[in-house]
Amino acid sequence: MAKQTIYLASKPRYEILDGLRGVAALMVVIFHCFETYIPQIGTQIVNHGYLAVDFFFVLSGFVIGYAYDDRWDRMTTWGFFKRRLTRLHPMVIAGMVVGASLFFFSGGAFPKTLEVKGWQFALCLVMGLLMIPCGNNLDIRGWQEVNSFNGPQWTLTFEYLANILYAFVLRHLPKFALAILCACCAFFTLDLTLGWDVFGLFPKGPQYTVIGGWSLTGQQIYIGFTRLLYPFLCGLLISRILAGRRTEANPSGSPIRLRGGFWWCALLLVVLFSIPCIGGDTGIPDGLYQAACILLIFPLVVLTGAGSVTTDPKSTAVCKWLGDISYPIYITHYPIMYMQMGWVADHPDAPLWIHIMVNVGVVAVSILLAYGLFKCYDLPVREWLKEHWLKRNGRVAA
Repeated sequence: MAKQTIYLASKPRYEILDGLRGVAALMVVIFHCFETYIPQIGTQIVNHGYLAVDFFFVLSGFVIGYAYDDRWDRMTTWGFFKRRLTRLHPMVIAGMVVGASLFFFSGGAFPKTLEVKGWQFALCLVMGLLMIPCGNNLDIRGWQEVNSFNGPQWTLTFEYLANILYAFVLRHLPKFALAILCACCAFFTLDLTLGWDVFGLFPKGPQYTVIGGWSLTGQQIYIGFTRLLYPFLCGLLISRILAGRRTEANPSGSPIRLRGGFWWCALLLVVLFSIPCIGGDTGIPDGLYQAACILLIFPLVVLTGAGSVTTDPKSTAVCKWLGDISYPIYITHYPIMYMQMGWVADHPDAPLWIHIMVNVGVVAVSILLAYGLFKCYDLPVREWLKEHWLKRNGRVAA
């Protein structure tokens, strides 16, 4: 049977890793809520929430390796891309539509939005729907994002690039080659976090952080690829190593199995994302902390999540729910955050309790929107695409 006529059914999921992805996504939402108030309170409460992006890339590499490494004898490259588009792109479209619909409600914080021309709005929307990054000449909000309607889309751009790199290059590499690449890419992480600036990309001085990646400038592109490469390669390498260690007694292959693994790993992530900046806002101490999280701790969390199992129905249900909303809330919450920024800019003297209620409402609406889109849009659309695009006339293969 030709590879292109076979639909490969999805493998069993790592439910704890799904749950941890949801925990990280919720921490991103909270991080963004507090981000608006940095000028007022002088600091960010969830100080390292941006590291959730790097954790996502480790998870992505692991899941891609687990799901597809052993299927290339029954799957074409185009078949792989079709599956990834089916999984990712419906919510990309949803995030863009939400962002475009709410674009003009944040004028208090982004006055440039009220100066946009119709053709700019339309072009930015079309490019976002097609995942084409916008340059600074099409920055219609004023933040130099790859798309002004939905800032977090930059991470999906790099996710798509990682999928392309995997399909054409990385899937062919043995484990030792992946390990060498991991070591090389760890250098780039250290170059950012320790302020080496080996390539002279930061003439204003080292930043000692991985923050960035969302603009089409030399610095930002370097940061984006740095944040992608080591985590994704490390996750992929972990999946390859565990694949060779699986036994009947240890079906995951992971050497780390922890009772209550989801809860301990979730608590660890919350602490890692919330810990105050070490030694001040920028500097080598905090850079070392970020490097330790990315290079060591996040891979250990993935190993623990992969090796552990939920032992009660409640934990399983929590992991499933968090996994269900993780991607939808990440890719749709930021347009609501733009509105929050606009409201705060328009009402700087509002009582504290009103600011608190606004942010509670923002989180609640983000969760409800994400879950509603998942149930009423994402699942049905992916099911339709599976039946009418992925399977076509082929048979189902395990």
